[in-house]
Amino acid sequence: MEWVAALTAGGLAGLGLWMLLDRNLKRVVLGIGVLGNAINLGVLTAGRLAGDGAAFASVGATAANPLPQALVLTAIVIGFGLFVFALALLKRTRELYGDRSTDAVSAATEEPAPDWQAGQEEEEPGSGGRREPPS
Repeated sequence: MEWVAALTAGGLAGLGLWMLLDRNLKRVVLGIGVLGNAINLGVLTAGRLAGDGAAFASVGATAANPLPQALVLTAIVIGFGLFVFALALLKRTRELYGDRSTDAVSAATEEPAPDWQAGQEEEEPGSGGRREPPS
């Protein structure tokens, strides 16, 4: 049964990486979520789905290892927070630039800030080489 979970984790990791390499930002955000779930399943599978023995149980009883389960539970909560934050960034990017392509976002980030004026590029005497944007 563990090999099925391992193959599923590998398939999800491949799908997540494929989605991360896309130019559409929506697929990139979904790829982050899929890759995070693949890693969680991989950690859970590596911790063996059925352990040798459980605490507070009879000698012959088998149980899962609780440490990977606790780590995966924590990773699920953190991954959900990361996913919601990435969705909020995606929404704000669409509001500002209107396009969901990574090329449009890269082009927008390479532009100078709109409040920086071309005439203020010279150093002011006594500033020590530091330039501050106008207030």
